[in-house]
Amino acid sequence: MTTTDMLLRAPRKPDDYPDLAAVRSACDPEWPVTPELLRVWDEAADPNLFQTEAVAEAGGRVVGAGRIGHDDFAFEEWRYWGNLFVHPDARGRGIGSALYDDLLGRVRARGAREVRTMLTDAPHHEAGRAFLERRGFRATWERYESRLNTAEVDLTGFDGLLARVREAGLELRSIADLAGDPERDRRLWELDWLLFQDVPMGNVLTKRPLGAWVRQELEDPTFAPDLSFVAVQPGLDDTPSGPYVGYSTLMRTPGGAYVIGMTGVRREWRGRGVAKALKVCAMRALAGAGGGEIRTMNDKPNAAMLEMNRALGFKRGPTHFRYELHLDGGA
Repeated sequence: MTTTDMLLRAPRKPDDYPDLAAVRSACDPEWPVTPELLRVWDEAADPNLFQTEAVAEAGGRVVGAGRIGHDDFAFEEWRYWGNLFVHPDARGRGIGSALYDDLLGRVRARGAREVRTMLTDAPHHEAGRAFLERRGFRATWERYESRLNTAEVDLTGFDGLLARVREAGLELRSIADLAGDPERDRRLWELDWLLFQDVPMGNVLTKRPLGAWVRQELEDPTFAPDLSFVAVQPGLDDTPSGPYVGYSTLMRTPGGAYVIGMTGVRREWRGRGVAKALKVCAMRALAGAGGGEIRTMNDKPNAAMLEMNRALGFKRGPTHFRYELHLDGGA
């Protein structure tokens, strides 16, 4: 196949979802996706933000896809986040370059000053890293992935920690168990925003609207409410998050691994083992449900959380690099 055999076009949804999922999963086998998950993610996107896509079709099937748009996590009108996937069997034929040039041209026309993406140091991302570097992208931030299998950890050794947290006046309850609280989703949204202010991510963050946050977090098909825990201080109601003072979430990926989405505790409760206790609750709940691998990501400056994960038995996995391209007029 040559580039003349290829058709660049807009995605046709839902018809293209199976091919799109197959391409993405082939490019990143450790983080596979399903057609249904891609559909849900599209429907959960904030319609007020700019997003544009293109696919490459050859031989009657989609062999490449790209997307670029505003970053709803760290929104600036001139900043864009993108990704690009070409099936390994179709590489080396100009497909990635054609998609890249097309999508970059679209945001340049909108005055883009910066484009970001993320890749790991895993071997299957080597070609992607080289592709970016040839086009002027530079790695500007590191995020460390750590992994743990519940079958390899002695979970009986944390009884004292959980007892101390409870004796301090906190209840450790699953998000599923809190479904009867009519304010649960709003309180978790407020708590999540408060906690993210102290996560060293190298970004000025944007508070997503409540509806978008609920769709993207609590209603995501991967979210495991029975394996996600909240630290509750009964009677407290003088803050936007009410009695919720900390939480830790788990999501189940299509590949079977579980991922920690967020772990954090309000400042007045830090240094008392609450965050660690929340993770232990999740690990025990997962072990009770059959066990499995847990993955977590922490940015390089987050030394406290990296040390906590090490103490819990997590082992370092791939490093995730944030790549940035500064365009004319950018910083």
